[in-house]
Amino acid sequence: MIIAVDGPAASGKGTIARALARHFGLPHLDTGLLYRAVGIAVLRGGGDPSVEADAIAACGFSDGMLADPALKSEAAGAAASKVSIFPAVRRALMDYQRIFADQPGGAVLDGRDIGTVIAPDAQAKLFVTASPEVRARRRHEELARMDIATHYESVLTDIRARDERDMGRATAPLRRADDADLLDTSDMSIDAAVQRAIALVENRKKR
Repeated sequence: MIIAVDGPAASGKGTIARALARHFGLPHLDTGLLYRAVGIAVLRGGGDPSVEADAIAACGFSDGMLADPALKSEAAGAAASKVSIFPAVRRALMDYQRIFADQPGGAVLDGRDIGTVIAPDAQAKLFVTASPEVRARRRHEELARMDIATHYESVLTDIRARDERDMGRATAPLRRADDADLLDTSDMSIDAAVQRAIALVENRKKR
C-alpha cells in the first residue's frame, strides 16, 4: 500500500506521515529532505538556489546528507523552495522517490506532489493543510525549541512566500489531488490529527 501525504510547509504532514508509517508498518520518506539537501549543497558550494545551473549541479548529493541536522534549518527550507521550481531538479529527484514508493509492501511518502506526480496511483492520499497563521506559529515554536532565534512575523512572511512559490511553479505545483482526502489540522491537536489520518487511510483500504 502506498500512502501519499501532501501539503504546505508546517501543516503537520511530516508528523502525520511518520505516524502512519509506524501504524501500518511501512517505510517512510520525507521527500522534502531531498530538495533541502540540494538547497544546502548549493549554499555550501557558494552558489545561488535561484540559479538553475547551480541547483542542477547540486543534485548529486550523497545519501548521508539526508541525515544532516542542517536540513531542518529555515535556510534549508527557503533554499529547497527555490530549487524545487526547476523542472530539471524535479526530474533528477523523481526516480529516487518512485523507487522508494514502489518497494515491496508499499511505503509512506510526504511532500508536495506525491499524490499528483510521484505516486498518482497511491491507494490512499491525504492533503494536509492549516491556515498560514497556525503554520507560522507551529514553525516559530519549533525553532524556539531548537534554540533558533526568530520572530513570528518573519516566519509568517516566509511561510506565505513559500506557499506562493510552491503553488505557482509551472512544474508539479502544490495542489490537492482530485482523489485526495482533505485534512485541515488548524484546530486539531497532533493526536487528533493522527487518529483522523489513520481513519481516512483505513477507510481507503476498505474500498
